[in-house]
Amino acid sequence: MRFLLDAEQREFACSLDAMLTAADPVAATRAWSAGDHAPGRALWAHLADLGVFALAVPQEYEGVGPLPVETAAAFVELGRHAVPGPAVETVAAAALLSRLAALGTPAPAKRFLPALAAGTTSATLTLPDGGPYALDPRAAHLILAVTGDELRLAPGHARVRRSLDPARHLAAPLPGGEPLASGAAVADAARHATRWAALATAAQSLGTGLTLLDRTVAYVRRRTQFGAPVGSFQAVKHRLADALVALEFARPLVFGAALTMAPGDVAAAKVAAGEAAYGAARTALQLHGAIGYTAEFDLSLWLTKARVLRSAFGDPGTWRGRVLAARE
Repeated sequence: MRFLLDAEQREFACSLDAMLTAADPVAATRAWSAGDHAPGRALWAHLADLGVFALAVPQEYEGVGPLPVETAAAFVELGRHAVPGPAVETVAAAALLSRLAALGTPAPAKRFLPALAAGTTSATLTLPDGGPYALDPRAAHLILAVTGDELRLAPGHARVRRSLDPARHLAAPLPGGEPLASGAAVADAARHATRWAALATAAQSLGTGLTLLDRTVAYVRRRTQFGAPVGSFQAVKHRLADALVALEFARPLVFGAALTMAPGDVAAAKVAAGEAAYGAARTALQLHGAIGYTAEFDLSLWLTKARVLRSAFGDPGTWRGRVLAARE
């Protein structure tokens, strides 16, 4: 089994990195936090042009997938650049509808997947294992809700709640709405969508942790104390090395899970990447000192994201239990 991206996949990731670097995603994220979705939607249009949202959509519905490895590579870059919006949820919705079509319920897939693949429609959703709140329902075009063995198109959402990450807004879907599918196939498709959501979240966590580490290394090289760069102190080096080892340990787990999409592999990737990013956030906060606590400092965009991604679609304890269950 290969755990490294091939040349084409690396080129795809580099293209995303170059585009996002030029697009100023930090400004888009701050605008998104304030309720202005226009810069974020413009950023999503660029991502759609590069085919990011088509990766989870089968070719018969105008996508290029399913391509979980390329999806993981893309979401690492989304995490590195703190891209706002329900990107994970849009991918999970595409996986949900694709699975339903494969199980004999193609109508919702025919109706929604082409627009999801093109990036002209975004989606958010709730899944049985993901909690009662949908991410960014005010910005998403579709709100899908899975309850038991029923999938419905929600008519709206309840009061919006702020997350620890100011760029994430949560709300419960309103009851009722249009039924899209029911039966055992919905429960199966929901489990399939949860795996895709966990994989994308793990990859996003990995990218978030990598940026936290990169920014912290750059900062301790500039900051001086006692006439020397802080980064030259042995204790600082040890903290950074621990963060790097955890992230590099998580990286092959993420891409290995993308290769197999096995439940145990995805669960292990979710735990490892989430904990590695959270550890990188703690290190970054400690080594930046007081400035790391300020919302005006851009580091905060990744600090808060690392914390919420750690618990998205289930906390670490839940996913550790799934690793054990898969082993058994």
